[in-house]
Formats: sequence, structure tokens, C-alpha cells
Amino acid sequence: MKKVLILTGIIAMLLASFAIADDVVKIGVALPMTGNISSFGQMVWQGVELANEMFPTVLGKKVELVLGDTRSDKTEAANVISRLINLNNVVGILGEVASSNTMAGAPIAEKYHIPLLSPSSTNPLVTQGKTYTSRVCFIDPFQGHVAAVFAIKNLKAKSAAVFTDVAQDYSVGLSNFFIKDFTAAGGVVYKEYYQSGDQDFSAQLTDALSHNPDVIYISGYYPEIALMAKQARQLGYKGPFLAGDGAEAPELVQIAGSAVNGLYYTSHFNAEHPVTKIGQEFVAKFEEKYHTSPSALAALGFDDYLVMLNAIERAGSTDPVKINEAIRSTKNFEGVTGYITIGSDGNAVKSAVINEVVNGQFTYVTTINP
Repeated sequence: MKKVLILTGIIAMLLASFAIADDVVKIGVALPMTGNISSFGQMVWQGVELANEMFPTVLGKKVELVLGDTRSDKTEAANVISRLINLNNVVGILGEVASSNTMAGAPIAEKYHIPLLSPSSTNPLVTQGKTYTSRVCFIDPFQGHVAAVFAIKNLKAKSAAVFTDVAQDYSVGLSNFFIKDFTAAGGVVYKEYYQSGDQDFSAQLTDALSHNPDVIYISGYYPEIALMAKQARQLGYKGPFLAGDGAEAPELVQIAGSAVNGLYYTSHFNAEHPVTKIGQEFVAKFEEKYHTSPSALAALGFDDYLVMLNAIERAGSTDPVKINEAIRSTKNFEGVTGYITIGSDGNAVKSAVINEVVNGQFTYVTTINP
């Protein structure tokens, strides 16, 4: 009798666990919570967490977020995505932030037919030839074009020193798109190269400044951009800097101080100018929760979660294949960063924002539509 009672208890526990599991939809989140671009991951996570608090259910079930730290590393990004799929049984994954890291994990998502939705990976190669990898952000051909036009029309630049991080697919691609459009408009370019983790840019800066460029364009991430700006000012450069969305992080100002005043960068959002009703609500809720204004990456994290939930609702299913089909048929979805349409190629079509660092603050300048 005792053995029967024990067995009955075990069966009851198993049935209960299955019932609980059936009432939960697991969504994986692959972000760089530590490492050299950890600020990016932490900002995206703020947006995802807030979105989950505001919209905690889908198809009448509780959404359970499973966070994996990619440690700002390509290999670990692939490992995290594999674990989320094979161990945690997620129906979809939000992430990664950096293009190189998303590209490292994408083949795994493709193999298991699990939708991978990046908030901020802008390199065109991220989705090229992929079926299950998509994004809610604009892509670098558009971002590079916007920066080139802004440099010529707004900054009146006729020459640019372009600094490229050869270790990052994002940086290499973005520089190429900027150079293509800047030179097509008659601009002159001086190319300089560096790698993630470099600390001393004096040789490249000395060479670049010998050409007296009208603007310095840096297509990398905030740790190196901050150091480069600081060292350029120390060498006597007084002109403007221009960068991509990889510049936006509090550490940019913390590291460089006043050296980044006069730095313009392309971005996805500015809390001063939310363009949708949900954007206004997001800013208010974010400030209430975190006691600070939201970053563009927090906004993208919020949108990433909402687009995934919207796809699950429209699919009417937790089948990853059906969810993926719904993601790639997203039309005019009202997000925080604007109205989002995702094509069959997995790419989002949307506006870009230009921000400027003014007295240590990321200040809105203008919005440019595709």
C-alpha cells in the first residue's frame, strides 16, 4: 500500500508539472549581460522586462522569460542559443544584440526551426539566406546612407576619416555603406582600422588628422568610440564626430566626458520624441520603474518582445514554425520605435533618428524616414 501511495504521489506531481508547463509559454532571451558590450545587453533587458510586466500573458498563458548571458562573445552566443532550444524548450528567442553574435547563433536557430528575433543587429548578413532569423531594427545600408547624407547636408562635410573595427561584422559593413554613399556624393574618405579591445588609437588618429578631415566617422561600439574621441581631442581635433547606433550607452559619456560633446549618431529612438501612443506609454512606465529616461536599446528590447507576442497571438499557436511565419508577415505594427513592418526576408522597414551628445546628454536632432 505504501509503494502504491508513493507511486500515486509521483504520478500526481508529474501531472501537475505538465499542467504547469502547459500553462506557460517559454521565450528565450540571449543577451550580453557581461563582457565588453554588457551595457547593450542590460539596456535591452530593461525593455524586455518592462514589456513582460506590462504584457505578461499570450494565448491566455503566462510568458516565462529564460535569460542566457552570451558574455559579449560569439562562441558563447551560439552556446546560449543552443541551450535555450535544447534544454529550456523555448518557442522563440529574443536576441542577440551585436550582429556578429547573432550571426554566430543563427545557424542553430535555423537548424531547429526556432524563430530568432534580434532587437538591434543591423548588418544585412544577419538575415541573408536565413528563414528563422529576423529583426525589429533597421539595417546598415539605410543607417550608412542616413549618416552620409547627414554628414554632407547638415555638417557640410567634404571629407571624412572613417574608423572601422575589423573584428566586428557590424562595423565593417556600416563603414562600407557610409563610404559608398559619402563618396558617391563627392566626399573624400581617409580609411583607418582598429580592433575591439584596443586602447591606444594615437597612430591611426595622427594619420587621420594629418588630412584635416571635416568629420570623423566611427562605425564601432561605445568602448572604443569613447576612447578614440577622447584621444582625438587630446591631439587637437575640434570637429564633429559621427557614429552608428553602437555609440549609444551611458559609458560613452562616462569614459569620454566632454570629449564626445558634438558627437552625432544614428539611432532608433529618442525618449524626447516618442512617435506612437505605446511609445509615450513606454517612456512613462520606464521612468516610473527605473527612474531614468529609456535608451534606444531599451525601446528595441520592448519592441522585440511585443513583436514576438503579437506573432504568437496571430499564429494562434506556440508552434515555432507558425510563429516564425507570423513574424515575417508583421505589417505596420505599432511599436515604441515606430511602426514596424517585417518582410519575408526578415528585415524591418522603419525610420532612423539622429541624436547628438550635448553636455553629456543624448539629445534629439531629427528623424529621417526610409
